[in-house]
Amino acid sequence: GCEDKAAQSLLNKIIHTSLVNTTNQVEVLQRDPNSPLYSVKTFEELRLKEELLKGVYSMGFNRPSKIQENALPMMLAEPPQNLIAQSQSGTGKTAAFALAMLSHVNPAKKWTQCLCISPTYELALQTGKVIEQMGKYYPEVKLAYAIRGNKLDRGMKLQEQIVIGTPGTVLDWCSKLKIIDPKKISVFVLDEADVMIATQGHQDQSIRIQRMLPKECQMLLFSATFEDSVWKFAERVVPDPNIIKLKREEETLDTIKQYYVLCSDKEEKFTALCNIYGAITIAQAMIFCHTRKTAGWLAAELTKEGHVVALLSGEMTVEQRAAVIERFREGKEKVLVTTNVCSRGIDVEQVSVVINFDLPMDKDGNADNETYLHRIGRTGRFGKRGLAVNMIDSKHSMNILNQIEDHFNKKINKLDTDDLDEIEKISN
Repeated sequence: GCEDKAAQSLLNKIIHTSLVNTTNQVEVLQRDPNSPLYSVKTFEELRLKEELLKGVYSMGFNRPSKIQENALPMMLAEPPQNLIAQSQSGTGKTAAFALAMLSHVNPAKKWTQCLCISPTYELALQTGKVIEQMGKYYPEVKLAYAIRGNKLDRGMKLQEQIVIGTPGTVLDWCSKLKIIDPKKISVFVLDEADVMIATQGHQDQSIRIQRMLPKECQMLLFSATFEDSVWKFAERVVPDPNIIKLKREEETLDTIKQYYVLCSDKEEKFTALCNIYGAITIAQAMIFCHTRKTAGWLAAELTKEGHVVALLSGEMTVEQRAAVIERFREGKEKVLVTTNVCSRGIDVEQVSVVINFDLPMDKDGNADNETYLHRIGRTGRFGKRGLAVNMIDSKHSMNILNQIEDHFNKKINKLDTDDLDEIEKISN
C-alpha cells in the first residue's frame, strides 16, 4: 500500500523525469574547513572524460543542479572525499553519483570497482538505467545487477566494473560466494538511506558490507530525510564525511487564502464542494479524504455530476499511481481525489487549490499540522497565490481546525458567497 517508503520513493523517481525546480538553499559542511570549497556552474569545469561529458549532455543536463554544483567537485576530487548528502527525488543526485562511479572506474581492469546498494530491486533498476544512459558513450565500462534471481556460481569472478544491487545479494556476492573482492572496491554508494533503514535486515547488511571495504574506499551516502536514526546510521557507514544538506524550503502559508465551510454530513460537504467546484474548475485541485472508502465514494459522486476526476488509492500499484499522477500533472484531469496516506511524499507542483474533505489528523485524532502545511504549502509555491478550503462536519473537526489555527497562529475564515467570486478571480 501507500505506507511503503520504497514505493513512495520509486513513485517520485518515475514522475520526476526532469529536475525539480528547487529554491532550497544548499548548506555545505566540510570535513576540512581550511580546504577551498569548490562549486561548479558548468560540467566542463569538472574536466570529465569526453565520453562522460557526452553522456551527461545526452541526458538533457545542461548545467549542474544545486546539489550537483557542490557534490560533484567533492565526489570527483583527488584524493576522493566521503560525503553524506541530503537530496530529494528530482535533484539530480542519482546522476551525480553515477558520474562519480563512472569517473573513478579504470576500464582496463576487469573486476568490480564501484558498488552501489539500493533498498529494493525496482530502485536498483532505476539507478542502473541512469548509469547506463550516462555511460552510453563509454561502452568499455560494464554494469551488473546484484539482485535476487541473478544466480551466479560460487567463486566465479565478476568482470563488470560497476555493481548495483540490494544489500542481501551484494553481501552474498562479497562474502559467501566471493564473486566480488570487496578489497578492490574504490567507490561505495549507499542510496536512499532513510528507506534502507526502514528494514532492520538492510541496516545490518549495509554495515557488514561497509566493514569489508578498504580504508581508502570513497563512501557516499544519500537520503531524502535525516531523522536521528538516519544520522546515526550515516555516521556508522561514512567516516570523516563532508556533509551537504538542503535547507528546508520555508513553507509558509502567507500567500495562501484559507477558509472553512460548515456542513452537517458528507452529503452536505459534497454539495458545498460542488458549489466551490463551479468556481474553481479552471484551476487544478487536490481533494484529500481520510479513508479509501470516502475517496472512492467522492470520486464516484463527482463523476456522476459530470466532472472529470482522477483517484489515487492504496490498492493501486506504483505504476498505476504514477500513471494517475502523470495524467493529473499534464492537466488531463483537473481534479485529483486522494487519501491522506497516498498523497505523502508526492510532489505535484502545479496545484492551486487544496480541499480538505477531511482534515488531516494523527492516530490519536489530533491535528496533524505538518501534513496540513505540506498539503496546503504545495498551492502557494513559486510565488503563486493558493487557496485552501477545509470542510467541517463535526465538533471534532472544528476542534482540529482550531488546533491548526493556534499552531500556525493564523485565523481561518468562514467561506461565504462573496468569497466564491474572489476565488473565481484567483483561479482564473
